[in-house]
Amino acid sequence: MTVLIIGASGFLGTELVRQARAAGQATAATFNSRPGDPASATWHPLDLRDARRLDEVLDAVTPTAVINASSGDADWAVTADGSLRLTMATASRGIRLVHVSSDAIFSGADVHYAETALPDPVTPYGAAKAAAETAVRLFHPDAAVARTSLIIGDGGSAHERIVHELAASTREGVLFTDDIRCPVHVADLAAALWELALSDATGVFHLAGPDAVSRFTLGVLVARRDGLAPALLPAGRRADSSLPGALDVRLDSRVTQRQLSTRLRGVREFLGNG
Repeated sequence: MTVLIIGASGFLGTELVRQARAAGQATAATFNSRPGDPASATWHPLDLRDARRLDEVLDAVTPTAVINASSGDADWAVTADGSLRLTMATASRGIRLVHVSSDAIFSGADVHYAETALPDPVTPYGAAKAAAETAVRLFHPDAAVARTSLIIGDGGSAHERIVHELAASTREGVLFTDDIRCPVHVADLAAALWELALSDATGVFHLAGPDAVSRFTLGVLVARRDGLAPALLPAGRRADSSLPGALDVRLDSRVTQRQLSTRLRGVREFLGNG
């Protein structure tokens, strides 16, 4: 079987491609602006806003499954409409779909969210991701929707770069002490997505770590791992800022975890502070 990874040049997509190559999995990949390693996969340029190009890629690759790991941020045309376009195209061709969603679809009003929780977004990005997820569940009922949280790696994620920039005073801002999430390691997330892609599991899955931490605590853990002084990190409260968004959103992944062989580690474990 061949799996097509949408958004394969991004942080998560790169890890998906790496694991596929290590496992000898036949893989094709798409990129928007710059392809990845040509030895790792067959690369296809794709803008999800272009319906004709999407059809061309699907017809050329003829994948058995598609993992949508693209990130259009708050761009509705990419994140919402593009995901709908991909959903309809894969459903009509009988192609399995694994769609990566986000905890940004939740307001934080309930704090703890199980797989059965319905979206109630409070930001443009969250609304776009919620619309995409709803489209997948409506038009491709055999698909898997995988909600995740902050994605951390071994130094390459945006969150880790922010910590280093704040510690070096090359970036303005603070790390919020009241903004709570359940970070996941990119390798664990990618492995779980591959497990879903190669299965026939359907419905909503939560792929987040078991540890709920603030962005400031996450920053301290990253700093300690990387030999930086935590005292260099500025702290603040999101509630005191004008930034929109949920404060405390904790994806409960226990039901999903019981269905997967991939273990989703907590942030204190994979950052070496457990």
